[in-house]
Amino acid sequence: MLATLTAFAITSAARLITGARALWLGCTPQPVQRLYFANHSSHGDFVLLWASLPAPLRQRTRPVAGADYWARPGLRDFLIRQVFNGVLIDRQRGEGQGNPLQPVLDALAQGDSLIFFPEGTRNLGEEPLMPFRSGLFHLAAAHPGIELVPVWIANLNRVMPKGRALPLPLLCTLSFGDPLHLLADEGKQAFLERASRALLNLAPKDA
Repeated sequence: MLATLTAFAITSAARLITGARALWLGCTPQPVQRLYFANHSSHGDFVLLWASLPAPLRQRTRPVAGADYWARPGLRDFLIRQVFNGVLIDRQRGEGQGNPLQPVLDALAQGDSLIFFPEGTRNLGEEPLMPFRSGLFHLAAAHPGIELVPVWIANLNRVMPKGRALPLPLLCTLSFGDPLHLLADEGKQAFLERASRALLNLAPKDA
């Protein structure tokens, strides 16, 4: 009950503070298994994307998040496990310690939809998008039937700029693009560049 009430409070607050609009430009909110991949500039990115989904989709969509930040005793751990039902990955795992993407692969195998950030970490630089890491390619190769939907999140990093206690009244938009699939014989670099272009094409001209 507490997790359900917290989820309602978070989704309501996210929409109220940001005035978030979901623009379904290349697809519609259908109950099919998807991997939503988005740009990443704020810890609130997955919260806003998750909150922007219709309730039936939100119930079956899980954010992928770094265990080093979220899996700490207390509020963060409660939120990521009980409220968001997140998939935690160990970003600090070294070679020979297993596949860090295994929890994500397991979640896809059981039919979950996911929210994924292919840059791997928050983009705090001037470029609109950092190079994608290889994870998106490996997930697409392992589950070729899943729709990969690019989502550009605009303005969230401006709503709560670093050092500000109160949010600025700026409208956030989430633009959902055309679903992608890994093409036959498509190499890793070619696929990642195509996915990156698909995401950048959704960005506002001044992003």
